[in-house]
Amino acid sequence: MTHLASLLAPLGTHVPARTHTHSSEIAPTDLKSPAGNSKGEGQAAAHCTMSVTSGKTGPSLTQEILSHLGLASKTAAWGTLGTLRTFLSFNADKDVQRLLRAIAGQGVDSSAIVDVLTNRSREQRQLISRGFQERTQQDLLQSLQAALSGSLERIVVALLQPAARFDAQQLRTALKDSSSAEDVAMEILATRTPPQLQECLAFYKHGKIRRIQRAPDPTPDFQMEAEEDIKSKTSGILQDLLLALAKGRRESYCGIIDYNLAEQDVQALKRAEGPSTKGTWVLVFTQRNPEHLVRVFHQYQRDTGHELEKTVRHRFHRDAQGPLLSLASVIRNTPLYFADKLHRALQETEPNYQVLMRILVSRSETDLLSIRAEFKKKFGKSLYSSLQDAVKGDCRSALLALCRAEDI
Repeated sequence: MTHLASLLAPLGTHVPARTHTHSSEIAPTDLKSPAGNSKGEGQAAAHCTMSVTSGKTGPSLTQEILSHLGLASKTAAWGTLGTLRTFLSFNADKDVQRLLRAIAGQGVDSSAIVDVLTNRSREQRQLISRGFQERTQQDLLQSLQAALSGSLERIVVALLQPAARFDAQQLRTALKDSSSAEDVAMEILATRTPPQLQECLAFYKHGKIRRIQRAPDPTPDFQMEAEEDIKSKTSGILQDLLLALAKGRRESYCGIIDYNLAEQDVQALKRAEGPSTKGTWVLVFTQRNPEHLVRVFHQYQRDTGHELEKTVRHRFHRDAQGPLLSLASVIRNTPLYFADKLHRALQETEPNYQVLMRILVSRSETDLLSIRAEFKKKFGKSLYSSLQDAVKGDCRSALLALCRAEDI
């Protein structure tokens, strides 16, 4: 730390667009398994179908249109309500100097480290890392890893990595561990936007994946396609869903209500019984945009008198039910999906710090306020209070800082 001490001299809500990926002109009756990846399919992905059934008029259409006007204020709005925003008085040089002081003294000032890293956006944290490297000729992450340990070290690693690299690392770790492959892979592949997913998978194959370690790792970075690992670690409909999601072909929402396609999808799902029809479920669940699918779910319930999830439980065996129901919960309400996962992580005998860290870090700039609202609404207790009661140790302050505040 003596070298670092010598360097302490004064230093001179948008909603992410889902890129369109698959033509919605294909009727479900003609649906094929999305395993194909031909050039023609890629070209079809460049168009966004905007046909509307002219026969639909009256209050239902009016209510549908009005329901979208206040989308940004709804708790289920995707990508508008993060707890961590860009720090307006940001000064990378000052932050570098503060971090140097935090790790160069007699004892590590972990509170200062947490205060800096949990009050800057991910982009600003990257600028801090760059400034630290330029001033000290040392890597900020490695310096902090040398000073910290345990859960706090893991949170710092997560905060300082680019989002795509962090997702790639989490996905790779999950696919190596069959017990968490379904849960984590579904979370990442189903909740990231197509551009985010594309960048994640590029890191997965080619990117430098940081590992938490005390010594240099002699093993090379894995040069593997995520699809190859999915094929080797999963099976059945879970594999089909993950492979389809990994292709990133989910359609974008054009702002146009396609009643014809919604009706076609409902009818296709109603007819899709038996193992030979699972391709229909996979295609609809992984390629239609979430706004369209919510409409399909509602129309399916109106037509049948029960939720689509009941049909899934009736038609599929237990191993297939889980992945479909998990993806359906993401589609219905992404913040509620994450609230449920956080609640389960907090209810374990020992809180699942890996889940808490992954969700709070990855959603802090996206929709964590929405997740907090859904958590309080469903469980009657705020996420902040739940974290205060359950979390112990050196990572507690960091997780609370990401959560931000109590919900009255």
